[in-house]
Amino acid sequence: MSQAGIKMPVEFYYMPLSAPCRSSMLTAKAVGVELNLKLLNLLAGEQMKPEFLAINPQHCVPTLVDGDFTLWESRPICSYLASQYGKDDSLYPSNPKKRAQVDRLMYFDMGTLYHRFGEYVYPVMFRNQDRPDPEKLDKLHEALGWLNSFLDGHDWVVGENITVADHVLVASVATFEAAGIDIDRHANVAAWLTRCKSVMPGYGEVNEPGASEFGKMAKAKLGTN
Repeated sequence: MSQAGIKMPVEFYYMPLSAPCRSSMLTAKAVGVELNLKLLNLLAGEQMKPEFLAINPQHCVPTLVDGDFTLWESRPICSYLASQYGKDDSLYPSNPKKRAQVDRLMYFDMGTLYHRFGEYVYPVMFRNQDRPDPEKLDKLHEALGWLNSFLDGHDWVVGENITVADHVLVASVATFEAAGIDIDRHANVAAWLTRCKSVMPGYGEVNEPGASEFGKMAKAKLGTN
């Protein structure tokens, strides 16, 4: 709080190319929190400036500053925003079993789904590998197949309403699609992505542009159309 008792804006250090940054921004849109956006160009090394290192010594994005509380890592940021500012617990359930399912899928994104995407595209995009490894693409599609099975029988990844797990996963999957990955091979995932684009608050504003820009960069390196 300021001295006048007025809540200060939540500061958010980010880069639109980053799927993790966009997932947190989707959660902020869902709970109606206005972020004071602080753009950092990681490709230019702006995260290494002393003023940012004083906020986050790990120099990663996204980083959130809410008054005297500072947090980085996108999935905890999503959970925090939903818990602190959500009008109810629909985005991040209070029921331990439902919450565990949401957490599981956020960890699935971090440790398996986006990880496998990174293993496929990053060597070509950032490490001067001549061409992508088709075996890595197969592993990515294996993970997308698992997500496809998780969506069997319901519209959203955990039941019948949007949770922060949807925010996290759609930021990743939209990036894959923009990079030329064939999402249509996985019918449930493709239908879910269409729903996200249609009804998820803020999707067109905070997710689509960054995913598209990343996709252009990826396609130029991967040779995909």
